[in-house]
Amino acid sequence: MPKAKGKGGKTRRRGKNDGDENKRELIFKEDGQEYAQVLKMLGNGRIEAKCQDGETRLAQIRGQMRKKVWIVQGDIILISLREFQDDRADVIHKYTADEARNLKTYGELKSDFQINEAAQGGDEGSEDEEGGVEFEEADIDDI
Repeated sequence: MPKAKGKGGKTRRRGKNDGDENKRELIFKEDGQEYAQVLKMLGNGRIEAKCQDGETRLAQIRGQMRKKVWIVQGDIILISLREFQDDRADVIHKYTADEARNLKTYGELKSDFQINEAAQGGDEGSEDEEGGVEFEEADIDDI
């Protein structure tokens, strides 16, 4: 069987995914929406989120975002509040670390929200290659 050489797929060759995530404009909250930080991933598309109004709500990741946008603990998200259930909400947008920093400078986010830098993956090269684990060299005779 021939070995696959490239990254595969005609959409890749056409340049479909050419870094559109850098060109997004910042989305601010509207009526019935709130900024929140992910406290816990519960599974089945549900998360526990700490909102800016002090409430902790159970939020459902909407269907369009489920497999396309990866949400982890500590991320800043925009949730849509439900009129009929105060303790539940729907996740409608995830902010990158840069967008969350911009929201903080505009005064939209409270200062107690910690921005999750690890989700961006920009500082991977600063760590050791082994991830901080030291290995001892073994002689061939010891093996």
